[in-house]
Amino acid sequence: MPETGTQQATTPPAAYTPTDRTVPSRSRERAAYDHETVHAILDEGYVCHLGFVRDGAPVVLPTLYARVGDRLYVHGSTGSRPLRMTGKAEPGLPVCLTVTHVDGVVLARSAFHHSMNYRSVVVHGLAHQVTDPEEKRQALDALVDQVVAGRSADSRPADAKELAATAVIRLDLDEVSAKARTGGPNDEPEDMTLPHWAGVLPLRKGYEAAVPAADLAPGVELPGYLTQP
Repeated sequence: MPETGTQQATTPPAAYTPTDRTVPSRSRERAAYDHETVHAILDEGYVCHLGFVRDGAPVVLPTLYARVGDRLYVHGSTGSRPLRMTGKAEPGLPVCLTVTHVDGVVLARSAFHHSMNYRSVVVHGLAHQVTDPEEKRQALDALVDQVVAGRSADSRPADAKELAATAVIRLDLDEVSAKARTGGPNDEPEDMTLPHWAGVLPLRKGYEAAVPAADLAPGVELPGYLTQP
């Protein structure tokens, strides 16, 4: 329907608004809040660390996640602690979710200036258990595809019993920041002539050649999406 009068189309902001919790206390120049940077870091990974407080003590658990638009979905058993707590917490379970990629080991001439090249995202917010069956199915498909793109369409979907045994929580991307380090070592000027090698050891992420299951049905060939670099 065309706009009339003083009505104007609204465009979602292209960046997340910094808050006290998302502005780093050190190296603030490495922080970023734009959607493109944040989403790219999230989309490249599939393991996150989910932090919450249980009985007054902090708990951090590694788990799978997937991004769908401006939401993250986290998978787990219905018996896991954060999933049980999310179902009971009102208005939601306060959590902190982090994703990190280590891109290189930075070797400096001095031990103090050794570092890492990395990209990370930190998300603060309230987690909610997904109860809508259709949203839950879509989230589970997204979780499978986050690990191997295209896999959800090439596997049997969860049946009613499996869905009942699986829980999914949702975390909106609202209070978010990214942070990254690139480049070589930052040695002190007086150390530049020391006889120690300095530089970066790049780290590479990828898959080795696929190993078929021993009981693979005859005639089932390796799908094309597993042969991509």
